[in-house]
Amino acid sequence: MDLDTIRGVVVARERADLAFVGGACGVLAGGTFLFSEPQEGLDRLVDITGFGWPALTETPEGLEIAATCTLAEFAGAVPGRELGAEMLRADWPGTALFARACRALVASHKIWRTATVGGNVCLALPAGAVLGALVALDGAALVWSPDGGDRRIPLREFVLGPGRTVLISGEVLRSITVPIRSLHARTAFRKIALAPLGRSGAVVMGRREADGRYAVTITAATARPVVLDFDGTPGDAEVRGAVAAIDPALWFDDPHGAPDWRRHIAGVLAGAVAAELRTEVGDGQ
Repeated sequence: MDLDTIRGVVVARERADLAFVGGACGVLAGGTFLFSEPQEGLDRLVDITGFGWPALTETPEGLEIAATCTLAEFAGAVPGRELGAEMLRADWPGTALFARACRALVASHKIWRTATVGGNVCLALPAGAVLGALVALDGAALVWSPDGGDRRIPLREFVLGPGRTVLISGEVLRSITVPIRSLHARTAFRKIALAPLGRSGAVVMGRREADGRYAVTITAATARPVVLDFDGTPGDAEVRGAVAAIDPALWFDDPHGAPDWRRHIAGVLAGAVAAELRTEVGDGQ
């Protein structure tokens, strides 16, 4: 879609170019959502792809994923691009959630090669499966503030509700870092939708770390990602109790699923995820 309110596009080459961001000036990366509907409140865009950030970077803390990383790069579907294929390696089983999350989206391969991780996170849509996967892996966002400072925000605290995040005017998401312990964690994934190619009604992802800690993340069924933490191996009753204790106001309601159905099915999927993670590697896997 042509955005006929836009009067200028600035390609950011250095951080000072982000001074324009805020108010009627928006951020452009992949643009797959931005150009999908009118943006009447915007008259300028700042294109952050000009920074040339590597899509995936190994750091002492773990794996840094640039906001401009495309879904194809995130899923490891572009061999040889930067560190893509090598980064999704066998000794990092946690990265298995990357491709699963991308496949949970209703999107063509053209979208995969254009849409960005940062866009999926900042849109803060309940069905944002990439956002959900990064929350499930306990990712942390690096945010560039307009005063030149940085903020690090646990991704589980990043989304306030549908389309709402903790970002303030002028702030730009730079990257998300997945910690090493999550990269080494075992994961499990379940998804359901009312139609074979419909928007997800519920997506549940689990993480089991080496020290025995569990986390079960529910998204699509809730207005924002919800993380259920367990210090040890949770039994079926404990998982059901944790899902039942979720604030009733958080269960999402739209044509893709009623709140009571989402609550019920999320409990079923959470139980299946926890049961899979309770098994030993190779035992029925």
